[in-house]
Amino acid sequence: MFFIFLVYAFIILFIFNSLADKFCKKLEMNATKQANVFRITNIMILILLVSSYVKVLNVMV
Repeated sequence: MFFIFLVYAFIILFIFNSLADKFCKKLEMNATKQANVFRITNIMILILLVSSYVKVLNVMV
């Protein structure tokens, strides 16, 4: 189960990072703002992925 969720997490992170990249390019942000956008996006997605993994793990037990 862990490996399946790990693959799922990488796919989700890749999708959201590509969307954030397109967003930054469309708004023509400078490098410092882009770094902040990517940092915040990745932290929020990781929090969501960890909480959903814990929820799935509790349901399975």
